[in-house]
Amino acid sequence: MTTTAPHLDLLFAGSIFCDLVFADVPLPAAGAEVFANAFALTPGGVANRAVAAARLGARTGLLSQLGDDALGTSIDAMLCAEPDLDLAWLQRIPGFQSPVSVALTGAHERSFITYQEDADPLQWQNGGPTVGATHVGVQQPLPDWVARLRAAGTKVFGGVGWDASGVWSETVLHRLAEVDVFVPNDTEAMRYTRTSTAADAARALGNYVELAVVTEGSRGAVAFQRSTGELIQVRTVPVDAIDPTGAGDVFVAALMVSERFGWPLGQRLQLAVLSASLSVRTLGGAASAPRPCDIAEFLSAESPAGNWSIIKAWAAAQAISEEKE
Repeated sequence: MTTTAPHLDLLFAGSIFCDLVFADVPLPAAGAEVFANAFALTPGGVANRAVAAARLGARTGLLSQLGDDALGTSIDAMLCAEPDLDLAWLQRIPGFQSPVSVALTGAHERSFITYQEDADPLQWQNGGPTVGATHVGVQQPLPDWVARLRAAGTKVFGGVGWDASGVWSETVLHRLAEVDVFVPNDTEAMRYTRTSTAADAARALGNYVELAVVTEGSRGAVAFQRSTGELIQVRTVPVDAIDPTGAGDVFVAALMVSERFGWPLGQRLQLAVLSASLSVRTLGGAASAPRPCDIAEFLSAESPAGNWSIIKAWAAAQAISEEKE
């Protein structure tokens, strides 16, 4: 970890959660007790994307807040151990209770119990390092600093969460003019666009944003690029799934990291889908995010269907670089 940086490849802003993950366990009935087969304590929330990006070699900044409570201190130590993750903009706030989420998870589904206190809005100050790309949520109006970064050349990726109101307002779609890439999951995309397939949703989102990438969980992802009219579908790589927590975050991080590689969109989607697939093999989001050596090892051992030559060469070169360091 360093304290200053003339340039950041990626910047992630948002809440860091302490995720307490209990594996292979159902939600207990009232008054009942259930036992998990495994347990992990791991950074969650925005840390999923930040750690995943840093592990793939991007110089990554994390704009967030943690308290000095026991959980926050533990998560802080884990984040400090991640190479290429710059925590200069992580505020440590005395007396603040760090957000915590309990995940009861299986191979394909999970349930959460979350506690989070109100915190001050996050601000990216003028005069900071230049930023290649950042990620923001678009369900609420974007902070002023996002537009400032975008005007300076930062590519803005947008995401969205579940709309508990059930309205799925078109206001969110009109807000996509403020981002360059929008990455919802298939359910979110279809609800907002009133369509019935992920591909149709991706095309419809092209009316609002240059690049729409719709994730389909265990099926992969589909993307529509407005300027070319190209629709690309990439199917997932089968793995033995243990915990899907954070897989979508890992997907987004890998897609953002590959922005600077100059690869065709199809190869970028392949890397994102593969990274997300590899992350479900162990517990937690940030804790399970793959490194290039994991990607190289998997591609060499499993030889999945398709053309992986570009990704395999990149992963092998990065793995060698990691070993030298």
